[in-house]
Amino acid sequence: MLRKRRKNYLGPSLSLSYDEPLHIIKGKGQFLFDKNGKQYLDAVNNIQHVGHCHPKITEAFLNQNAKLNTNTRYLDETILNYAEALLEKLPAPLSKCYFTNSGSESNDLALRMARNRVKSLETIVVDGAYHGHLTSLIEVSPYKYNGLGGEGAVDHVHAVPMPDPYRGKYRGPDSGSSYANEIKTLLDELTSKGKKVSSFIAESVMGCGGQIFPPKGFINMAYEEVRRSGGVCIADEVQIGFGRLGEHFWGFESHDVVPDIVTLGKSIGNGHPLSVLVTTDEMAEDFNNGMEYFNSFGGNPVSCAIGIAVLEILEEEQLQENAMNVGSKLLSMLSDIKSRYSEIGDVRGKGLFMGIEFIQNKTNLEPDGRIASLVVNEMKNKGILLSTDGPDHNVIKIKPPLVFNDENAHYLAENLDATLSKVLEMRKNDI
Repeated sequence: MLRKRRKNYLGPSLSLSYDEPLHIIKGKGQFLFDKNGKQYLDAVNNIQHVGHCHPKITEAFLNQNAKLNTNTRYLDETILNYAEALLEKLPAPLSKCYFTNSGSESNDLALRMARNRVKSLETIVVDGAYHGHLTSLIEVSPYKYNGLGGEGAVDHVHAVPMPDPYRGKYRGPDSGSSYANEIKTLLDELTSKGKKVSSFIAESVMGCGGQIFPPKGFINMAYEEVRRSGGVCIADEVQIGFGRLGEHFWGFESHDVVPDIVTLGKSIGNGHPLSVLVTTDEMAEDFNNGMEYFNSFGGNPVSCAIGIAVLEILEEEQLQENAMNVGSKLLSMLSDIKSRYSEIGDVRGKGLFMGIEFIQNKTNLEPDGRIASLVVNEMKNKGILLSTDGPDHNVIKIKPPLVFNDENAHYLAENLDATLSKVLEMRKNDI
């Protein structure tokens, strides 16, 4: 019935997860519940960062909404308190905040800022990347413009090879400089044509690209080359920020760089419409060119109160440390499973952000999206929610709320092992 109503009232390009979609009516912590009361372990939702329906988030929403919710044209302490708390988590010279409602809005604003500074549209992106759903962001998202319904790259957008040390153009842990040299070559080519690059936008760890952890040196060298040419370095932290990687609070910290612009979204509001662009004083002054920046809802007091609550919960419940500890144990268990199945080509991750890549064979590393899809749907039937991603949709991504615990990790690993064995047996019988 709901699927029919959805078809009647919602656009057909809106997708549903799983072969048999779920009707979810309740969430709590790391669990979701369907209309029949069945419990599902949510191992893929990186938006409800501190857990579904966290009581402190609910309290912050109710208290602030009962008092005031308006826009940034009035003086208000809530936005200032939040900006101050957020900036304490970021390194100098990142010092100025611009509030929006989504990661897409923040990334669009980042491109606008960079283009205003450099007076150029030329943009460097990473193949397989996704940065948002706005027209400007589809244009800088090879994941979309090279996918179904895409129309390819526009003239001012230039994609360099995905820095994938497992199946990419260059392979192995020492491939970072080779990937960075692709950027240098591109910059030299553009310079020879009299073109200036406005920006290099990249995730510090790639999400939709397939949970890709760039090899050491790539981000550092890329930033050096882009800055040498006069361009702006934008770090898209929408999927991986706020302690998800465990070892660091921000993904870019793992590369020992400080971006010119950082964009934050998804987990920042635990499911509420909140996003922030953070930049330097210099960039902010350049952008102050006479055109007002105003966002009707960006930085509203309710969203900012929720943002403060998220930061407090992360500290109070030591969720970054939990991500590191639980994530390292889960990664070890997944690596053990990998050693027993040739169909698993690679297991990678940091904190509670990891990927399991399926291949057809170890010789040519051809992707196997079919087996990944079968595993995800079988795991759903067992009450564990996962999903696939990457250009070939052969990577199972794991990125649960940070309240995910040791028991959850063991449960996931045990069921994944059993499910993979079942799926492979089913496939063998089908042949």
